[in-house]
Amino acid sequence: MFKSVFSFEGRIRRTEYALSRIICLIFVGIIAAAAEGESEAFGILMLIPLYILIAQSAKRCHDRGNSGWWMLIPFYGFILFFGPGDYGPNEYGDNPKGEGNDLYYGTDFDSQLSTVPVTASQHPGVEDQGN
Repeated sequence: MFKSVFSFEGRIRRTEYALSRIICLIFVGIIAAAAEGESEAFGILMLIPLYILIAQSAKRCHDRGNSGWWMLIPFYGFILFFGPGDYGPNEYGDNPKGEGNDLYYGTDFDSQLSTVPVTASQHPGVEDQGN
């Protein structure tokens, strides 16, 4: 949880999305209380939680199988909070819950396959020519 909060790539669960919103609201409250009557330097500090909120919202849109631009739709934030993500992997990555990743084309599929060399001694009737 909370891996690469500044990145716009990948998918996150509703829990991580909600927690990141709460933490950013607390951070904004602290900055606003400290900036009361002060300079614009604190206004620049407000850009950090804003950037995190935008990045986390884009990743939550990805979990639903949509582009990050969908966060601009009015009231789409309610769907981000309460709507489930896509089952299994989608074009933005594997399901962060791990549900259905092995049923489709997930990135873990290749690691599940193992290649074992077959020798002639494993096949009856075939003589090993290396002796």
